[in-house]
Amino acid sequence: MTRPKPLVLVTNDDGIRCGFLTELVAALSGSFRVAVAAPAGERSWIGRAFSREAEVTATPAAVPGAETAWAIVGTPSDCVNIALNHLLDEPPDAVVSGINIGFNITMPLILSSGTVAGAIEGAAHGIRAAAFSLDLEHTDFERLRLNGGAADGAALVALRCAAARATALTATLLGQPAPERVVVHNYNFPARCTAATPVVRTGPADVRAGALFAPSGANAYRFRWSDGRVLPTSGDTDRDALHRGEISHTLLDFSRLGRLSDAEASR
Repeated sequence: MTRPKPLVLVTNDDGIRCGFLTELVAALSGSFRVAVAAPAGERSWIGRAFSREAEVTATPAAVPGAETAWAIVGTPSDCVNIALNHLLDEPPDAVVSGINIGFNITMPLILSSGTVAGAIEGAAHGIRAAAFSLDLEHTDFERLRLNGGAADGAALVALRCAAARATALTATLLGQPAPERVVVHNYNFPARCTAATPVVRTGPADVRAGALFAPSGANAYRFRWSDGRVLPTSGDTDRDALHRGEISHTLLDFSRLGRLSDAEASR
C-alpha cells in the first residue's frame, strides 16, 4: 500500500489571492498534499490576534495546487485554529506560513507579523511549523504589496527560487521528530535568492522600535514604517544574514521564555 504524501497546511497574512502564496502552494504541491486556510484579504501587522468579538466565516476557495482551500474572514491565527479544529479531516504534518511580501526579521517585527503568528498557532497545537518571508528591493515592495503580490522580472525569479527552497526546507522539517515544545522556524530569503544561497542559523537583531505613526490631521495619525534603532549585537543576526545575501534561519523557541539560563540557575 502506497503511503500518502504528507499534508501541509498553508496560511499567510497577505491574503489568499496573494501571488506569493500561490507560488508557494505550486512549489509545495509537487512534494506534498496541500491545504490552504488564509485570510480573505490582507491582515498584515496584526500579530497573534484572534477575532474574539466577531463571527468568522470560512468559504471554500480555489487555489491551484491545493487539494482544498478556504478564504477566512479573520486573522492568520483564526485561519490556522479554525482549520486545525474544524475544517481539516486529518491533522497536517506541518503548518507553513508565507511567503510573506517583505522580510520578518528583528524581534519587534517578528512579534508584529501575522505570517509568523500563523506558524505560531500551528506550533501551539504541537505541529511542526515554519514561516517564510522574502526580502525585496525597495522599488519592488510597495508595488507588490499594492498589486497583490503579482511578481514579475527579477522579483518573480527570486520568489520562485524562495518557493523551491521553502519546499526543500519543509521536507527537512518533516524529517525531524514532532516538536515537544512551541517552536517556529522563521526563514527569511534575500532579494536575490538562488538555488545556491546558503542557509545560516541566526538570532533576531536587537532593535529598539521607533515611531510607527505620523500625524495625518487633527488628532489623527497614520501608519508609517520606521527601521527603529539597531543596537550593537554579538553573534550572527537575521539582519546580518540578509545584508550578506544569505537565507536567515531563526529558531523561535517560545517554551524557553522566562526560563533561567544554566548560569542563573547555578547562582
